[in-house]
Amino acid sequence: MARTSKFDQAQVHELLLQALETERGGIQVYNAAIRAAQNPDLRKEFEEYLEETTRHEEILTRVFEQLGMDTEEQSPGRMVVAHLGQSLVAAIEMAMQNAEPAAAELVAAECVVLAETKDHSNWELIGQVALKAKAEYADVLKQAYQSVEKDEDHHLYHTKGWARELWIQALGFPAVLPPPEEVRQVETAIGASRAEQSREDMLKRH
Repeated sequence: MARTSKFDQAQVHELLLQALETERGGIQVYNAAIRAAQNPDLRKEFEEYLEETTRHEEILTRVFEQLGMDTEEQSPGRMVVAHLGQSLVAAIEMAMQNAEPAAAELVAAECVVLAETKDHSNWELIGQVALKAKAEYADVLKQAYQSVEKDEDHHLYHTKGWARELWIQALGFPAVLPPPEEVRQVETAIGASRAEQSREDMLKRH
């Protein structure tokens, strides 16, 4: 039996604070990852995602303005998100200083996946609020969500593909680079699963 619960507006406020901080941290993570990238296709991909993440931060800033929220307001959750973002940047920089370039590139790819996992989750939740909340700000969130939804799916599934293939390459096995997710322009979880399943066929063709 489904449980009913009262809509928590304060938690929506917290979600938006964390989402804005995630985008800001993502900008820094991508700047570091671009410096670590060795594969030209991967570097180009990261540069495109940096541009899109910057746009997402601008979209959320406008949402804050429309809702009368302070973009610099802090909360314990937002502080944690900021710390995680800084830690991912520090991890990439540590790898660049201490590891071989290929290993640092792999660390960067994994850090991007971690950042994008949180980012994708934030926007999924914002989409849920926009769909289910009977509040005046639902339309504002819906417009923002629809503006970034496709980008967020693309970022997560493609960066996971890059990280997987870079690991496979590092293990000494044949890798598909760019990954199947990139080749097939995957935008959904189902598409990502099918792309991963197709990699052996792609290897045979090459």
